Amino acid sequence: MRLFIALDLPNEVRQNARDLIARLKPACRSANWVRPEAMHITLKFIGEVNADRVADILAALAPIRSTEPADIQFRGLRFIPNERRPRVLWCGVAASPNLAEFAASLDRALVPLGIPRESRDFVPHLTLARFKADRGARGDLDVLLRAARELKSYDFGQTRETGFHLIESILKPGGAEYRRVETFSIVKASA
Repeated sequence: MRLFIALDLPNEVRQNARDLIARLKPACRSANWVRPEAMHITLKFIGEVNADRVADILAALAPIRSTEPADIQFRGLRFIPNERRPRVLWCGVAASPNLAEFAASLDRALVPLGIPRESRDFVPHLTLARFKADRGARGDLDVLLRAARELKSYDFGQTRETGFHLIESILKPGGAEYRRVETFSIVKASA
């Protein structure tokens, strides 16, 4: 099984992403656009594990909590690693500090199970499109770069997240399909 931990998106953010993609897609057909129904914020990529390890992963995740929900604002367009060599177009995510702390707690909880810690700092983002390394169609990419500069303050919406999910990624020729394995609360229950 190929697993990851993620936050879901509110309908408003998903619809705004859908509208923006519909607007930008004709300008850059060489991009691999993400299906809005598949969008999420990855907290931790686990990778391939045997199905018999899922119970241990669930047990490790169950006690992880924060003192409050994660407040998230989705705004602006950015490129990874940068505009000169774009590989990914993503929506910026400004989150309350407890989200990074929460992601680090998830990461630490899985280490005893042999799941390696993340090598990079947690940077929450919402992937909108991916680009091939060869960038043969540079012309339409330039159109997208100009549009992205004009939309760097585009507001996708906000949310207050109280739950997170262990998700199985099922790779198929038409793209990955996601299945929720389990849902957990982010917030500690009040006494």
